[in-house]
Amino acid sequence: MSESAEHPPEFAAALDALRRARHRDDLVVSEIPAPGSLAPYATALSADVAPPTHGIDSELGTGRFVLLYDPDEPEAWGSRFRIVCFAEAPLEPEIGIDPFLADVAWSWLVDALDARGARYVAASGTATKILSTGFGELARQGDGARIELRASWSPLDSDVTAHVEGWGELLCMLAGLPPRAEGVTVLPRRRSRRG
Repeated sequence: MSESAEHPPEFAAALDALRRARHRDDLVVSEIPAPGSLAPYATALSADVAPPTHGIDSELGTGRFVLLYDPDEPEAWGSRFRIVCFAEAPLEPEIGIDPFLADVAWSWLVDALDARGARYVAASGTATKILSTGFGELARQGDGARIELRASWSPLDSDVTAHVEGWGELLCMLAGLPPRAEGVTVLPRRRSRRG
C-alpha cells in the first residue's frame, strides 16, 4: 500500500478504514503489493489462519483482499470502489462432496458482511470445490478436498472496515474455526496434513 499525498481524499479515507479493521487472533493479516492494472488506485491484504499451537496439526486457510478505487466510477461497479477477494481452506473429503458446500460458503460471506452492516452492491463470485486423490509417490497422502471462494462486490462508501472484517471472518469459518456469531454451523477441521 503506497503512502502518497496524491491519493484522492475518498481513497485515503478507505485506507484509514481498512487499517482500523479488527481481526481475530487466529488470523495473521499483512499488507501486500496490489495489482496495478485493475484500477487507478488499489491496496491489498494477505491473510493466513494461524495454527493454534506450534507443532500441532491445524486447519489452515489463506486469502487475499484487494480494494480498488476508480474516481470515474465504472458502470459495472455501481460505485467508485470495488473489492475483489479470495479465500481457501482444506476440508475433509466427506465435506468436499457435499452438494450444498458452495452455497454454504457463499452464504457465509454474505452473512459476514450483512452482520457487520457492510453496505454494497453488485456482488458476484464463484465457490469451487476441489477433490483430489494421490497416486504413485503421493498415494500415501490419500484423498483431499479444498474449498475456494472468489468474490467481488462494490462498497457504497469509503468505510470499508466492515468489509475487511467480514472477509476475515469468512476465512476463519472456511478453515473450521468457531464463528463469532451464534447459531452458525462450522465445517469440521481436517486432521491430516494433506493440502
